[in-house]
Amino acid sequence: MTLGEDAHGPAVVPDPRGTAPGRGAHLHPTTACLELAERRRAFRRSLRYEGGKALGLEALRAYVTVASGQRSDSKTKSAQT
Repeated sequence: MTLGEDAHGPAVVPDPRGTAPGRGAHLHPTTACLELAERRRAFRRSLRYEGGKALGLEALRAYVTVASGQRSDSKTKSAQT
């Protein structure tokens, strides 16, 4: 993930390939890890964001929801074989 912009201002955006310019950070693509990072306010610290506006998490939340769903589907399929 990296610090980027969305329609509402500064946002944390997914960067699964790790190729976006600027400072990035890693987050396990699970909703549990996302919720923990939100509670700890880890995004501002890890991305060194010092702006006054709140960081948008909608794009990251959508990505994690899809990615965690795909991971659980692949685990279920491999367990069935």
